[in-house]
Amino acid sequence: MSSHVDFVGILFIVWGALTALIGLSMLALGIGAVAIILSTSHAGGVQVAAGLTAATFATLAVIAIVWGAAHIVVGLPLRRLRPSARLLALTLGAVDVLLLPYGTALGCYAMWALLNEDGKKLFSVEG
Repeated sequence: MSSHVDFVGILFIVWGALTALIGLSMLALGIGAVAIILSTSHAGGVQVAAGLTAATFATLAVIAIVWGAAHIVVGLPLRRLRPSARLLALTLGAVDVLLLPYGTALGCYAMWALLNEDGKKLFSVEG
């Protein structure tokens, strides 16, 4: 069972890195929208649309970067079988279930590996 928990930790790290990479890509798109605002001298629809686009991409980028970093921060101690990481991984996994299709698979697998009796024993104080 230890191999399942270790694999969940690896998947959390990979999922976090990919999510953060997507966040950085969205941030680049937001910067591109800001460049459009700065390059146009026309007031009106183009600047409003570019402004909304920049704000949307920047917001989504921050959310993705934070979400990805959270998975990496939890995945590392999860592989070391830290009891606090188990609870955090279950919390993140429960939310990941809503992120179709890969987040659903990751969340279900994490909950299965961490909630069954063998998984619970790995994180018990007795060892």
